[in-house]
Amino acid sequence: MAAARYQIFLEETPVSAGSSSVSNAKDASTSTFVTALVFNGAVAAIEIIIFTILRPRFKAIYEPRTYVPEENKRVGPLGAMFAWPTALLKLDIDDIKRTNGLDAYMFVRFLRMMVVIFLPLWFFSWALFLPLHAVGTTNDQIGLDRFTFGNVAPTQQARYAAHIIFMYLMTGWIFWNIKQEMSNFITTRQRFLVDPEHSKTAQASTVLITGVPRKYLDEAVLAQLFSHLPGGAKAIWLNRNLKDMPKVYDRRMKACNKLESAEKTLIAKAVELHSKGKVDVHDGHKSDPNLSLAEQLVPREERPTHRLSVLGFLPFGQKVDSIDWARNELMETNAELDRQRNQLRKDVDMPGTGENETYPPLNSAFVLFNQQIAAHLATNSLIHNEPYRMAEKHVEVAPEDVIWGNLGMNPYEKKIRLAISYAATAALILGWAIPVALVGIIGNVTALSKKYSWLAWLGKLPSPVLGIIQGILPPVLLAVLTMLLPIILRLLASFEGIPRKTGLELSLMTRFFIFQVIHSFLIVTISGGLIQALPGLAANPSQAPTLLAQNLPSAATFFITYIILQGLSGVGGGFLQIVPLIVYYVKLKLLGSTPRAIYNIKYTMRDVAWGTTFPGITLVTVIALVYTPLQPLVTGFAVAAFFLFYMLYKYLFLFVYDQPRSGDTGGLFFPKAIQHIFVGLYVQQVCIAALFFLAQNQNSKPSAVPEGALTVVLIVLTIGFNLIINNSYGPLLTSLPLTLAHKSYGMPQESNSPDELNDGDDNERRRLTDGQYNGTGKEQGIGAIVDRQPAVASRVPPTEVNNSRFDQAGKIETHAGRPTNMDGAEDEDGNEVPLEKVKEMPTDFNHPASVEPQRTIWLPRDTLGLADSEVRNLEANGIDASTQHADINEKGKITIDGRPPEM
Repeated sequence: MAAARYQIFLEETPVSAGSSSVSNAKDASTSTFVTALVFNGAVAAIEIIIFTILRPRFKAIYEPRTYVPEENKRVGPLGAMFAWPTALLKLDIDDIKRTNGLDAYMFVRFLRMMVVIFLPLWFFSWALFLPLHAVGTTNDQIGLDRFTFGNVAPTQQARYAAHIIFMYLMTGWIFWNIKQEMSNFITTRQRFLVDPEHSKTAQASTVLITGVPRKYLDEAVLAQLFSHLPGGAKAIWLNRNLKDMPKVYDRRMKACNKLESAEKTLIAKAVELHSKGKVDVHDGHKSDPNLSLAEQLVPREERPTHRLSVLGFLPFGQKVDSIDWARNELMETNAELDRQRNQLRKDVDMPGTGENETYPPLNSAFVLFNQQIAAHLATNSLIHNEPYRMAEKHVEVAPEDVIWGNLGMNPYEKKIRLAISYAATAALILGWAIPVALVGIIGNVTALSKKYSWLAWLGKLPSPVLGIIQGILPPVLLAVLTMLLPIILRLLASFEGIPRKTGLELSLMTRFFIFQVIHSFLIVTISGGLIQALPGLAANPSQAPTLLAQNLPSAATFFITYIILQGLSGVGGGFLQIVPLIVYYVKLKLLGSTPRAIYNIKYTMRDVAWGTTFPGITLVTVIALVYTPLQPLVTGFAVAAFFLFYMLYKYLFLFVYDQPRSGDTGGLFFPKAIQHIFVGLYVQQVCIAALFFLAQNQNSKPSAVPEGALTVVLIVLTIGFNLIINNSYGPLLTSLPLTLAHKSYGMPQESNSPDELNDGDDNERRRLTDGQYNGTGKEQGIGAIVDRQPAVASRVPPTEVNNSRFDQAGKIETHAGRPTNMDGAEDEDGNEVPLEKVKEMPTDFNHPASVEPQRTIWLPRDTLGLADSEVRNLEANGIDASTQHADINEKGKITIDGRPPEM
């Protein structure tokens, strides 16, 4: 598209055959590079200095993990004000597994892997290619373009032999690292799966099955079906069509939020009136006994009000008293949920597959197995004898990870949605090409200004301004464009019917990476290189192959500045976190109006979305791989960027971020990132092969055909190695093998079994030597023979609004002496694991709308007893309320000293 657009430019504007303007344009690449380096370096230095000063003073932003999480997941302080870089460098990344799970650990390990891969490539590529490209050549390239592949003169084509030798050695080095890291990943993931802290949880032994035929939509029938697996099913939950129950549940939650805010406003107003002497608390006790004390003190016209929404989001409806409206809404929704849950209770008790039920079962179910290995066997089994029936199975499912709205889709509907989703993704790729190509064109504005008179004014701008336009503006515009993509891609993935949030992130990672490679790399490369080549092509069209071979590598300047932006300003900004710092205090000031709001602002730590975080890193990997033999300067900056990324995310995952346990896939984003490395190798090898075949000597004859042929052979070898990696490690990515089944929690010890987890890295071997992960299950009452008759959990939801959703777990019958409440786990040394480690997630899989109690209305206690009066009034109307752990002073300032009451 960019080429077609600039063909119009050529037809409308005379082209000069002189070389001085082209030289000036090429010289601008050096100015662009220097400007970007100086600017981003200065910004990064300022950001790091400010971070160093602010870090000890704002623990809530820079070190929340030192005090916010539970005790076993906290970390110590980073160190003294100016000693933090060395202290951070010395910290062990293995601690990330404890603080943030395996996904975060493998992400940081991937960054370390990139440093290990590119560090020797940086040294050897600079030592080999910088003199090979720049010394003794007869081309007119100047500035940074002297070091590119295209600067090899037609009379010196024999130098290309060094490129093919280097590429073979480089590819072999990458293969070895991929093999080592994949081997380590499999061992690390398997250790994670059988670790008592994880294997004891309901998540480890639960499978979500979709596409269940109607005749199997019965707990007893499914239990009998899965009785063929070791231990059988412990509990089964059928997903049901709850109709408008989730909407009622959402209405209740909205009313809770409104009531907390309005009650706090009422209490603060009453305290203010009392402090000014306008009302007397003692007079309030003598008034209407049906009203709370605060309601008696505050005039009706001064009570909080709001307007009801129109069309669900426009606040232009009727003006109502907020407290009265919220109380009535809560009582109404509580009563409605009670009625609907009672009906659901009857439906669940009704035998059969739900033909005449108010809330019939959908075509999906959660199955909790007595043994972890049974869950993995079920996932890998062919369950049904008809196409698409019970074919989609998901192991390691947590309730918080479920996308409840996607559980009832017909298998054929999902296939159609899948096709539509990827068709829409392809359409986005085509539609997004135009703005991304324009970004690449901006990076070559100097060359355009020299060749097209109507753009000549751009060439008259001061050099620093041109440097900013070409070196800083394109990467910034590219970043803005890429920010819009995840929103659309997540919607497409959800439309596809993916039933888990982690599955949605895995899908997004693939889609977003495709976008990044095509738009942020290929189109920018092609558009930038073609613009450099267009003047020469117009003057001498017969030299098209040689000119393209010379000019395509010159697009590297853009990517050098892009890596500089990400590695310097981006990393500095990641440490400084100026936006979270400002937002934190703005939210406290403007939104911290209730105890719950203050708690959420102060004690809810941030996390990352892997679907967009990983592709941003692997894009830099692709750029560095492609340009290592073309423009080795890219490699040096890529090494620096990866090391800085490594330091940044090591700090963030140890001190700042908190990834939810339910959203941890056990590192499954890592093998996808490995596939992205192969994509980088393919793009590199195809580009190099094309340049070899396009290269011509001084006689206009092909001069590097042997090198091109050897590159094709290298492509075949890469495909073969990729297939070997996928075939050998692919089956081990998600499933627990039988050889490790005895290491899972609750399984009997097999003293004669060899230890299969003995091929990890040095740290893992040391842990084995110290006796960790020995797989010894010391639970009493576990025999070699397991009762194969499954027990079916009672699926009766609670009828009382204030019942806990955990109550059902205590009713589940178990066999083989396994604890019903799933506590009392033992670690690898035989010591009991603390309860808070193993009961972090619910042990049932009901939709929250069918079981969750009403959230407690959390009010701040005051010295006048107004909040206590409000609590009594609310509880008299059947609304749960409390003033625990929250206080408000005479000036209306709220302080909290604990968690919300329901927690």
